[in-house]
Amino acid sequence: MKQLSEGTVGKAQALSVFKILLVMYILTGVLLVILAALLYKFELSESTVNIAVIVIYILIGFLGGFLAGKILRVKKFLWGAIMGAVYFLVLFLVSLILQKGISGDGIHFVTTMVLCVASGTVGGMVS
Repeated sequence: MKQLSEGTVGKAQALSVFKILLVMYILTGVLLVILAALLYKFELSESTVNIAVIVIYILIGFLGGFLAGKILRVKKFLWGAIMGAVYFLVLFLVSLILQKGISGDGIHFVTTMVLCVASGTVGGMVS
């Protein structure tokens, strides 16, 4: 049997992480479009939309952690946390670029980060 080198395993893990992130962002986009349609159709309040966005972050983080745990099969909780952290980091960077700086309060930033990482960790743990 052919044994995989450490470099090959690392590349396979990186590719898996990239694919999972791609799925996470596609689903995020789909869910946010659905939320926008619901906002338009039912004139949802700002607080309802904010709660829905938080629920989307949690669901997607959980899914990313779950998929990482199923695919990578080792240190599932750690890979789940990494997926949640990378998901948050990319969201933050895109927001930073689009808003040309940091806006809002630090509590929202920290809360969103904790929710993304925690939901990814839980997803990895239950996978």
